[in-house]
Amino acid sequence: MNYTEGLAYLEGLGKFGIQLGMERIEGLLRELGNPEQKIKTVHVTGTNGKGSVSSMITNILLAAGLKAGKFTSPHLVKYNERISVNGQNISDEDFATAITAVKVAADSIVKKGVCDQPTQFEILTAAAFLHFYLQKVDYAVIEVGLGGLWDSTNVITPVVSVITNVALDHTDRCGDTVARIAMQKAGIIKEKVPLVTAAEGEEALGPIVTMAMFKDAPVYLYGKAFYGTEVTSSMEGQKFTLHAGDYYHSDYEIKLPGEHQIKNTSVAIVAAKLVSKQDERITELALHIGVANTLWPGRLERIHKNPDIILDGAHNPDGARALRKALDKYYPQQPVQFVFGMMGDKDMSGVIKELITEKDTVHTVQVSNGSRAATAETLAGLAGANATAENDLLTAYNKAVAAAGDGGIVCVCGSLYLVGEFKALMLQEKEQCH
Repeated sequence: MNYTEGLAYLEGLGKFGIQLGMERIEGLLRELGNPEQKIKTVHVTGTNGKGSVSSMITNILLAAGLKAGKFTSPHLVKYNERISVNGQNISDEDFATAITAVKVAADSIVKKGVCDQPTQFEILTAAAFLHFYLQKVDYAVIEVGLGGLWDSTNVITPVVSVITNVALDHTDRCGDTVARIAMQKAGIIKEKVPLVTAAEGEEALGPIVTMAMFKDAPVYLYGKAFYGTEVTSSMEGQKFTLHAGDYYHSDYEIKLPGEHQIKNTSVAIVAAKLVSKQDERITELALHIGVANTLWPGRLERIHKNPDIILDGAHNPDGARALRKALDKYYPQQPVQFVFGMMGDKDMSGVIKELITEKDTVHTVQVSNGSRAATAETLAGLAGANATAENDLLTAYNKAVAAAGDGGIVCVCGSLYLVGEFKALMLQEKEQCH
């Protein structure tokens, strides 16, 4: 298959949806010679923050001069974003090669009756493991797709496991309480493999700590074993002090705004420090350079000044709370023009309640992602009197920019799919201008 055929194959697998269970991915990887067992990995799960934590760990490994792979999801504009080596997205040619090899393996195991057709995410996961093995990476940072226990990435025994945090999201798949979701996330904890987590509250920590004890896995808990304190903070970035144990205190600078990123960065640094215990190439300098180099698209990402245009993919109440906190911190008392779209199977009311205040204006849109997207009218109804349903994203954005004026704020948010659609639209506009 060429690249276009590979994409068509993946899109065609979308109809199989999300199916929990490990027999398909295990069968697929066995057929490919178990490439995931031949590489060193770091495994990252969590309700929010796993993308930025994965990026920071990867950048620390790169700053140490190591060859590092990264597997994340979803993509914003192009599938290739999900699989990268040394900070470069997989090429169209290598993507086609990996997907073709995995399709051959998938067809073979289905024909043999080993299992049903693997899902789209399982095919992508297997392709990532195969690519990282062929590229002979020193480490691959693997981000969980959904939950942990039954996720198709949960076939590895990593050097370190990370659970960023636990909050309500994907309740249809992971359980309808924080404790049940924590049990799913705790599924990535492996025998004697250290765990770093910033999960909070008894409901979340209970299942995690219990599983770690059962697996004899050492736990490094944010707020107890380590914590970060802010020194300076702005939309340009932050400086904070990481305190780890009795003797370690060091100042770090990051380009990522938002209080939550101090916590995320601390988690990433401690995870990398644990990897360095068995790999002396990861130095103190690499820790500082790696996090300082990290940018994370689609999360409090400011793409323009005057008006300030901010993109954020937060799609659950916890993420919305972090976004609102950051807006209040960096733009106190200023009204926000929201361009807002969400998936209908998310907690729309919960997000709106955390995010939108009476002084804000909301331009709602339907995300172009098939049947899952909530209609602009539904969202406008939930968002209240200051909300207007718009026909399309470009109209909503242009109205928001006009209303914001030079000194205002426009925030495009509610879904990573919306942020991806917006980025693709801006790319299109740019190309037309040239």
